[in-house]
Amino acid sequence: MGYRKLHSASAGARQATIPDFAEITKSEPEKSLLKKFHYRAGRNSKGRITVWHKGGRHPRQYRAVDFKRRKLDIVGTVRGIEYDPNRNCRIAYVTYADGEKAYILAPKNLEVGATVVSATAQGEPNVGNCMELRYIPQGLAVHNIEVHPGKGGQLARSAGTFARLMAVDGGHAIIAMPSGELRKVHAICRATIGEIGRSDANVRNIGKAGRNRWLGVRPTVRGNAMNPIAHPLGGGEGHTNGGRQHCTPWGLLEGTKTRKKHHRTNVFIIRRRDGRTVTSAKQD
Repeated sequence: MGYRKLHSASAGARQATIPDFAEITKSEPEKSLLKKFHYRAGRNSKGRITVWHKGGRHPRQYRAVDFKRRKLDIVGTVRGIEYDPNRNCRIAYVTYADGEKAYILAPKNLEVGATVVSATAQGEPNVGNCMELRYIPQGLAVHNIEVHPGKGGQLARSAGTFARLMAVDGGHAIIAMPSGELRKVHAICRATIGEIGRSDANVRNIGKAGRNRWLGVRPTVRGNAMNPIAHPLGGGEGHTNGGRQHCTPWGLLEGTKTRKKHHRTNVFIIRRRDGRTVTSAKQD
């Protein structure tokens, strides 16, 4: 997968780069796996803005990706690699031996014609195969990792990401997360072998503001460019913050941690992403 530069016919295209879509083998999505996507543009049920800077993107259809991989011990064949507008990685279109169809996240080096299976016991550690963490060989890269057994994969699902299975200790597996965090996950949770493709998804040059508007990203105004009534940093002569530390419109200092100090999942963290070791980690 790579990028190509547009012909510099205008200022918006001069520096822009777009994917070459070389890995895409199936252009039209499977209609039976499409769902309606209700886009509320950062508004809640009352119509009030709860997430700023969202709205006005292109219409999309949701691809029903199988994060649970509960089609057990039935071999599936990859029929195509598709583009998904709802995520930054590609998805693989799979047909199973019993005729059922599904989408899965496309790992790196998964090609059309390859077979994948979600095994109930220890199986072949091939790319795209899914099994419980206790059956996966230690040291392998995994993605789409469950946090709660049967809930479906929630960890390491973004483009180019993977976690490393370090060890299996009793009823828990020790996972090295992409952030550097070392944490425990129940050993009966399922994970998919391999790393997600498109590791260079974050090096794209957008080129112009309009392309972000197509993606649903609205403009962001600096706080010190506002009036004093609208932001704590607003007002004053020239570019000044009034000697105040940068903060949100509600006065919360930037960089303030929002995670609860005594979060219920802290017992599963062995080493935090900043390198600090958690001494209170225990079995649950």
